[in-house]
Amino acid sequence: MLPNLVVDTTVLPPAERFEFWYALVAQEMAPAHISSAQLDNFVAYVQAIDLGRIRMTSLRYPSLDSTRPAKLVRRAEGNVYQLALPLTGRSTLIQDRTENTLTADRHFTLLDTRRPHIARHSADGPGLATTITVQIPHAALPLAPDRLRRLLATPLPSHLGVGGLLTHHLRSIAAHPEQYEPAQAEVLGAVALDLLAAALAQYLDVEDTLSPEARQTTLRARVVDFIDRHLDSDELNPRSVAAVHHISLRSLHRLFEAEQTTVAELIRAKRLEQCRRDLANPLLRQPIHALAARWGFRDKAHFSRVFRARYGRSPQAYRTTVARHDR
Repeated sequence: MLPNLVVDTTVLPPAERFEFWYALVAQEMAPAHISSAQLDNFVAYVQAIDLGRIRMTSLRYPSLDSTRPAKLVRRAEGNVYQLALPLTGRSTLIQDRTENTLTADRHFTLLDTRRPHIARHSADGPGLATTITVQIPHAALPLAPDRLRRLLATPLPSHLGVGGLLTHHLRSIAAHPEQYEPAQAEVLGAVALDLLAAALAQYLDVEDTLSPEARQTTLRARVVDFIDRHLDSDELNPRSVAAVHHISLRSLHRLFEAEQTTVAELIRAKRLEQCRRDLANPLLRQPIHALAARWGFRDKAHFSRVFRARYGRSPQAYRTTVARHDR
């Protein structure tokens, strides 16, 4: 599993919860003055994950206000941007005389911890607000600070284009850190940085300033996203993927050389995983050949052969085993 820190304030007495959470957040993120109407019983959760040059924190908390005045800024060490991605609730952010409210799961924004800012987070009901933040050293983003300053506290789309790819990447890591090994942390962080740089450069119309590596990462993420969204299409194959992205078949294969896989293998692996999930779903009682055909496996014998090679048992044996465990 990726190295991560998980904290649940409910394991503490109610009177101690806020002070503990406040100290932890001040350590993980930029220190700020925080106030909340629920200080006497502050239920909150924090998960912090190291990703090489960056650190991602997933938080759940009640409605609160956070103020980072100039006095705290002057005490800070290092130049760090903070990406804020609200998943539930509402967040209003103010920095450099710019004030905007972010729509949950629709926007992300960037704050500069070397400048004062104000943040108001509302849970929108009895539940908790949920936010993913990422701490990013200034030097890690290949974009001029004076250009990025124009985007501080500005809502940027988190559900479209490269912003959507970045959001999917961060949410996948936060939701399932157990799927990754510690050695992958640096790579995951580098991918996040490249996607963020591409999203910001696209918004600033300076995409030509990005490194070839960042452009490759972004294009590869676009390709994988396209494959994920068209797994059930009979037309999905390396040639059609290359055509949609306006690159040659040779360039497409070169794009995945570092992944030690081919595009055809990637498509097959993702389709097999969808089949495995369908077989494990007790609500889907369709015949196995129908489930397989839905994901592009028309030949029953071929499907059974490749499924057994990947998961160590036949599709029928896998479905039977999962059904027994669920009883």
